[in-house]
Amino acid sequence: MLLVIDVGNTNTVIGVYDNDILKHDWRIRTVRESTADEFNVLANALFMDKGVNRSDIEKTVISSVVPSSVPILNAFCEKYLKMTPVWINPDSVKKLMPILYSNPNEVGADRIVNAVAAYKKYQTAMIIIDFGTATTFDVISGKGEYLGGAIVPGVMIAADALFQKASRLPRVEIFQAPEKVIGKDTINSIKSGVIYGNAAMVDGMVERMTREMGENPKIIATGGLAPLISKFAKTIESVEQSLTLDGLRIISNEI
Repeated sequence: MLLVIDVGNTNTVIGVYDNDILKHDWRIRTVRESTADEFNVLANALFMDKGVNRSDIEKTVISSVVPSSVPILNAFCEKYLKMTPVWINPDSVKKLMPILYSNPNEVGADRIVNAVAAYKKYQTAMIIIDFGTATTFDVISGKGEYLGGAIVPGVMIAADALFQKASRLPRVEIFQAPEKVIGKDTINSIKSGVIYGNAAMVDGMVERMTREMGENPKIIATGGLAPLISKFAKTIESVEQSLTLDGLRIISNEI
């Protein structure tokens, strides 16, 4: 079995594959000051709940945008899984995808993994939108080249900043869009701005990127809020919630 882990700034996603089949996956909070032993307690509880025997894990592949996770997960794998994990970086995908960034090492591991997974599945020009702590746009050419992208403050970051910086505005849970774009009270006005505003931003960015690419890219979304925003962003064609985990599996087969 293959264990894959993607460490994001807000959440860490864990998956277990049996060959190419994702058997189980979990989303947990990213805790920067955890220890290998604490992570083991959590992982062991997750594994036991689904009947996963850790002795069946033959390989571990990890992507991370949180540097402090490296020693923690290295120690966890070495102490409890008796193996050294494989960490994803631009060199990991040289055989799979050219990274045409000015400095490839600046590209987040999660963005690389998403790009590889998406192109492997669709084999066409693409724009991948990941609704995470930041909202990222990753652009792939029809030849399978990583061209670059854009980084926008994430949906929840924007909502929290509004609450923190505007004294009279309340904190609002962003889980459901209001019925109308024109809000009739403060809460629905905030929801409208955050949800419909982000959807409009996505459509505008996709339009500009498509024009700049000179191709007709497929538009896919991933990340926690992708199902919500995709309902209102006209350009998003599909939502791929296991994209990052699938990318880790694909890369694992090549390294």
